[in-house]
Formats: sequence, C-alpha cells, structure tokens
Amino acid sequence: MNNDLAVYFESILEQDRAAVVVCNLEHEIIYMNPVAIERYSKRGGRALIGQSLLCCHNEQSNIMIKKVIEWFSKSEENNLVYTYYNEKENKDVYMIALRDKNNKLIGYYEKHEYRNRETMKMYDI
Repeated sequence: MNNDLAVYFESILEQDRAAVVVCNLEHEIIYMNPVAIERYSKRGGRALIGQSLLCCHNEQSNIMIKKVIEWFSKSEENNLVYTYYNEKENKDVYMIALRDKNNKLIGYYEKHEYRNRETMKMYDI
C-alpha cells in the first residue's frame, strides 16, 4: 500500500464514532482512535498504546481473546467472531482478524456496531 492510501485509511479510523483499538499478535495495543483514547481515559487513554491488551481484561476474557486468535490462525476464512452484546450502549461487539496482502494473520481489532437508530437529520448541513 502506498503512503497516500494509508492516509485515507487512517482518516477513516480517526473519524469513526466507535472506539477502535488495534493489537498485534503479541496483544500489544498499536493504535487507538480518538474515541478509544477518550473512552479509556480513566485507564490511561493514549498511554495504553504500547501496553498489553491482556492487562486491561480479566482472566476469563484473556482466555477467550487467546482462543479467538488461535481460531483466526487456523484458517484464512476465520476472520470475525461475535464476542458480546452491550445492553447499556445497545451495541454488538466483534473481534476482527487483520491480515496482510498474503492473508497472513498480523493482528486484530474490536468492532462495535451500535443498534440505535440515527437521530441526526438526513443531510443536516
């Protein structure tokens, strides 16, 4: 990917209204978008970048995270796992595999899909 295209992808993540935390296969947090930095500010916010995601979860969650990564590793077709429903925020949460151009697993991220209907007026500019 050329650097110009990378700028577009980074902008997509920076503008997303959901928290995006990207990890490598060592579970190191390598990127957090602004929403994630704010959302996890009480746990350190931007300072979490470079830290282990496993330090932010309980033992049972860590077991499940590792099982998902193992499943991702078994097949190039294994790329999305539904992990839970957050009733308070009315959203579904998934773990998504990140792969390079050769389909080699290189990391993962958590995807939030909110179920609430949009309240913004259409084309309210």
